[in-house]
Amino acid sequence: MTGSRGIQARFRCGFESFRLDVDLELPGSGVTALFGHSGCGKTTLLRCIAGLQAAEGALTVNGETWQDGARSLPVHQRSLAYVFQETSLFPHLNVRRNLTYGFRRIPEARRRISFDQAVNWLGLGHLVTRMPDRLSGGERQRVAIARALLTSPDLLLMDEPLSALDARSKQEIMPYLETLRDSLAIPILYVSHSTAEVARLADHIVMMDNGRVVAEGPLQQTLARTDQPFGLEEDAGVIMEAVIGQRDQHWHLCRADFDGGHLWLRDDTALAIGQRIRLQVLARDISIALGEHTEQTTQNLVPATIDEIASDLSPGTSVVRLVAGATPFLARITSRSVHALCLRPGQQVWMQVKSVAIVD
Repeated sequence: MTGSRGIQARFRCGFESFRLDVDLELPGSGVTALFGHSGCGKTTLLRCIAGLQAAEGALTVNGETWQDGARSLPVHQRSLAYVFQETSLFPHLNVRRNLTYGFRRIPEARRRISFDQAVNWLGLGHLVTRMPDRLSGGERQRVAIARALLTSPDLLLMDEPLSALDARSKQEIMPYLETLRDSLAIPILYVSHSTAEVARLADHIVMMDNGRVVAEGPLQQTLARTDQPFGLEEDAGVIMEAVIGQRDQHWHLCRADFDGGHLWLRDDTALAIGQRIRLQVLARDISIALGEHTEQTTQNLVPATIDEIASDLSPGTSVVRLVAGATPFLARITSRSVHALCLRPGQQVWMQVKSVAIVD
């Protein structure tokens, strides 16, 4: 049975103290992050999609029906690969033989990812002769991901693949995951409770709480909502796309241009003119002024329009949604300031952006 591209997933299942109840339509390519606190249902949803968890519902992946009511394909008939927190490499096989274990079982006509592609994407060329016990945690996880890709799946499921790694290993593996995001034509469902991982990798986000979807949509628009579902607090903010338009080598700065203005940031990574980057601007790092005050240490002054003002979860604070060009921003300020400045939707103001982080 065939249908439209994308993932349509509807599942209901329950346990003693938990019930999953979701109805989703997700993109047929790119990275969709399943995001939320521990115990919210992310992994249960992933297991339902994999066929590892019995559930009522329906599932279609890019036109192929995997479940329709009581009719459900068994796990081995679903064209998917599952990357777990633990790598589970075969300890008696070297990296090459671990990689080819599943690859050799895929008929040549069905191989859409070659051995060399997977090795290059995950940077494994110098490791193929090593045994698993001579690999770091990040290297083992890269091997596990490459092994999964070499089964040429139509869907890649990743269940918190970085959670067992230390901070340094996480930083080392992230560029390889970004390469997969940009290279693969299949959808990737990525379970995480880390806002940093989601900010760098995701194109689409599903926020979950207590077995239900509380927000879902493209990453930039969803994170820019004022009604943050479970109060990201210090991590609340927006992700935006920008292009490097100028470099100031004397002051070690570069100018990131976006639809609505530009932001100056530290040029720590020698970014090239014209290079596309992804930025994170946190709500706590934006203040609002009624006029352009240039005599201050904050150099990023961006004209914007107030779109919405909402009460924050914390008493005495408000979240202001602003738009500069087509780019949304969030600012967290005191409710007293909202009152003192008579802020209102539609008002023209100046954003004072104190800090900007490059996440991609």
